[in-house]
Amino acid sequence: MAGRKSPLKEKVMDLMSSTSILPLLLGCLGIFGIYQLLQRMRTKVYVQNTVVVITGATSGLGRECAKVFHAAGAKLVLCGRNVEALEELTRELTASHTSQQTHKPYTVTFDLADTGATVAAAAEILQCFGYVDVLINNAGISYRGTITDTTVDVDKRVMETNYFGPIALTKALLPSMIKRRQGHIVTISSIQGKISIPFRSASVDKNTAQGRSPAEVAQDVLAAVGKKKKDVIVADLLPSLAIYLRTLAPGLFFSIMAIRARKERKSKNS
Repeated sequence: MAGRKSPLKEKVMDLMSSTSILPLLLGCLGIFGIYQLLQRMRTKVYVQNTVVVITGATSGLGRECAKVFHAAGAKLVLCGRNVEALEELTRELTASHTSQQTHKPYTVTFDLADTGATVAAAAEILQCFGYVDVLINNAGISYRGTITDTTVDVDKRVMETNYFGPIALTKALLPSMIKRRQGHIVTISSIQGKISIPFRSASVDKNTAQGRSPAEVAQDVLAAVGKKKKDVIVADLLPSLAIYLRTLAPGLFFSIMAIRARKERKSKNS
């Protein structure tokens, strides 16, 4: 008969309305809250007094990472090309108040595109601290353009700063991690490191995901280091779905990207 509830549906409704389900839900929420608290405490213990090197530390995500790792008690090594900006950030961090014991940051000025300067900077860091616990490869440049309009010089510049520079720094600092049998290397990349997007032929953009502030992403980086995660995707729903679509249904993914490319081409030519 129409409107008559099935026995199974009635049982489900009775279970949901039963007062016995409320303590169970509250208990689950309490356990989850305790788990989250323990994870945050574990992160603080892991990061405290560790030597953390951050490249591109004077702006954007690098600056926010410097703030959260400093507040967690890390011994920061701030790297960048601008001496004044590094000094300004150091003053800001030193003047900040936190309940955690903090350390005055150490600054190193060099250009990642200069391999010799990068290796020399690594030697300076090791001479000062003896080892590195965490390396955050954050610095990078981006370029947007079509393949035909992008010169090889641009490709070289992007690769020197975004690939060869971090590789040189990582290789120079890695032996200290291997010797102590511990260490964490974080590489910040765009979602384009996972999927290809039209008109981004030479882009290895380090910008944060759309809709997420650098401060929020910096907290995710800190949590990932504390939990020793291997791969973290910080993105909204659509970019995250695109990654899985690229893996599970590559044909459909590339068809969608082709349609997008044609639309962007029309808008550029109009």
